[in-house]
Amino acid sequence: MLDQIINYFQSIDPILAALYASLFTWILTALGAALVFFFKGMNRGLLDGMLGFTGGVMVAASFWSLLAPGIEMSPGEGFVKVIPAAIGFGLGALFLFGLDKILPHLHINFKETEKEGVKSPWHRTTLLVLAITMHNIPEGLAVGVLFGGVAAGIPEATIGGAVALALGIGIQNFPEGIAVSMPLRRQGVSRFKSFWYGQLSAIVEPIAAVLGALAVTFFTPILPYALAFAAGAMIFVVVEEVIPETQRDKYTDVATLGFIGGFIVMMTLDVALG
Repeated sequence: MLDQIINYFQSIDPILAALYASLFTWILTALGAALVFFFKGMNRGLLDGMLGFTGGVMVAASFWSLLAPGIEMSPGEGFVKVIPAAIGFGLGALFLFGLDKILPHLHINFKETEKEGVKSPWHRTTLLVLAITMHNIPEGLAVGVLFGGVAAGIPEATIGGAVALALGIGIQNFPEGIAVSMPLRRQGVSRFKSFWYGQLSAIVEPIAAVLGALAVTFFTPILPYALAFAAGAMIFVVVEEVIPETQRDKYTDVATLGFIGGFIVMMTLDVALG
């Protein structure tokens, strides 16, 4: 089955492949959000475990799918070889840092008094969606950049690796959809609106993926920087948002084990397919 998927992606334009792959990750977010039609709430421990899983996938993807290939394809030796990755990684983290300070948002398990970004009269619903949307920008960008590298003919950027990354991000997007829709439902938001906002948080992924793929295709030398940029943005999200969200209740061990599980899944996918 996976071989057939990889063969299919090899047969189409890589930019189109980036769009399809990121639409897949969005669909899994929507499927997670759709659980709100069947359940009004979810056990907090299970939710924390799934969020931990999300963090593990993002950290593993940052290294195995983005940083390692970025360093490998960089010219030079020693310190010179790692400079593009170091610069890109730092810029990616700074980009998310800037968004975090500017964009009004509220993390999933946080109180309304703990909202971040510039002051805004926006409702809690909007702030929750914006928080998850920030998670999804670097994820979509990572998928697009890797497919863009394939389009540019870079040997280190493979269809198998790009498909593995899309699969991993898609898997961890499922609990992200749940993490948005379920809290909204508990607050009295209708089932349809809870689902709508849950899936809406990932709609940015196809946009970011196509933009990332196009940028790398037209400016091939930036690929090592772009891969590291996506990695830095994802690591910032994990450390600043995902992990703190899982450490505010009594289920910290569950979240930690979820993190380990997510890391193993993403590492296995990347090594096996990439």
